[in-house]
Amino acid sequence: VSMIGMQTEKVKAKNGMRIMLKNEDTQMTEVVVTGHQQMDKRLFTGAAATVDAEKIKLSGMADVSRSLEGRVAGVQVTNVTSTFGASPKIRVRGATSIYGNSKPLWVVDGVIYEDNVDVSADDLASGDAKTLISSAVAGLNSDDIESFTVLKDGSATSIYGARAMGGVIVVTTKKGSKGRASVNYTGEFTTRIKPSYNNYNIMNSQEQMSIYRELEQKGWLNYADVPNKSDSGIYGKMYNLITTGQLANTEAARNAFLREAEYRNTDWFDLLFSNALSQNHCVSLSSGTEKSQYYASISAMLDPGWSKQSKVNRYTANLNANYNIFKKLSFNMIANASYRKQRAPGTLGSDVDVVSGEVKRDFDINPYSYALNTSRV
Repeated sequence: VSMIGMQTEKVKAKNGMRIMLKNEDTQMTEVVVTGHQQMDKRLFTGAAATVDAEKIKLSGMADVSRSLEGRVAGVQVTNVTSTFGASPKIRVRGATSIYGNSKPLWVVDGVIYEDNVDVSADDLASGDAKTLISSAVAGLNSDDIESFTVLKDGSATSIYGARAMGGVIVVTTKKGSKGRASVNYTGEFTTRIKPSYNNYNIMNSQEQMSIYRELEQKGWLNYADVPNKSDSGIYGKMYNLITTGQLANTEAARNAFLREAEYRNTDWFDLLFSNALSQNHCVSLSSGTEKSQYYASISAMLDPGWSKQSKVNRYTANLNANYNIFKKLSFNMIANASYRKQRAPGTLGSDVDVVSGEVKRDFDINPYSYALNTSRV
């Protein structure tokens, strides 16, 4: 006696037989979820890769898109900035267009996630404030994700249309399971220590002024040229004071002004950075019966920022409920929400030199910019 899903039994035939078969529990073969259908991986003709979210999760990294770095063959992830909320440059199928967009399409539980703003690969490094909201999945909590499926070839366009010409990244979130109730808490604490000048082979103020003195003696830092430069340093400040009559144009006065600069050692790491402790907390509740299953979670990410004025607070909530109304009818409700309050140094405008291609900004995203390009007075 045999039946699909039951263990085969061999019994002697007799009158009035009553045979009870036992369930045959076998491991399910691997399937590929493409968005509108799921099929056996052996029957799937496209190029796809599935990775478990638990195995690729990066501790201390709240952005889920960063988890794909070096995890899937053929997928290139390039980070142009470490600022949270900025989308990394991801290439699944390479550069599919010269001027157009080559970004992959994000699909979370069957719902397409569009980027809040359309930012090109070049704009990601521009420092524009809109890059802070360029990631479509910055509001997802990594603890809520079950798996990633990357659709690499052209078959994805037949499912999601022309928007998927750069590939598709399908995100599947966690769901409740029947017959089991659980409460999980995840807490991550990441500390960042201020950088130290001992880690860098750079000059102090006295060594720097000795180089400036040598340049002055060789005629490079003269009174006629330096004040007209946009980044003129301490000599430009001295010549401007002489021009406005605030400093006497004598050798003794100039030497006294430059000697003060020799002892002006500023610990820029102490001024621009802080010892930060970032926290990421997540509480999830999962339960279910034959009739209904649900999964709910809330999370909070609190990052005071390593550099000054780079604070991020993000809160998320997720609900996934499934109700089996009838044998062939079920109702699935998925809801998620996120709130982010962020401060980050940036700029709303930049000037580009059409000849040299140099990009200049009044307030640069680089915290070293002020120290390198001003007189520090």
